[in-house]
Amino acid sequence: MLLLLLGIIVLHVAVLVLLFVSTIVSQWLVGHEYAADLWQNCTASTGNIHHCFSSSVNVWLQSVQATMILSVIFSVLSLFLFFCQLFTLTKGGRFYITGVFQVLAGLSVMSAASIFTARHLEWHLNSDYSYGFAYILAWVAFPLALLSGIIYVILRKRE
Repeated sequence: MLLLLLGIIVLHVAVLVLLFVSTIVSQWLVGHEYAADLWQNCTASTGNIHHCFSSSVNVWLQSVQATMILSVIFSVLSLFLFFCQLFTLTKGGRFYITGVFQVLAGLSVMSAASIFTARHLEWHLNSDYSYGFAYILAWVAFPLALLSGIIYVILRKRE
């Protein structure tokens, strides 16, 4: 049982790290001497000098920002609730609340990545850009968050 709990905690912390990195790092779109994320656009000029400017104020970009922040908040809250329920839940009880918040984190990151996928062409019309690693990490965090949420719902507390 202890090994199972350790595995679940490691999975949850991995999801949390993926969500933090994908929300913070400036690598959602990358191109030649260019990187953009949810918060800023950076270009590299001669001499390795980076110039960063705030991202666009498009409504869809703000919704991506909000849902990524929500996914991080839901995942942190889920981890906190898991530790609270671990010590207060009666024997045989299930971690429903923890699982629901983790599933909400997964659905939030899926929504953010889907909106970004559908709308980023309005933001960058040039086609020589590709998706960066932070964007890919957001998509990797989605199934892992859903998986950990489902595991929490199935999991029963034992002595």
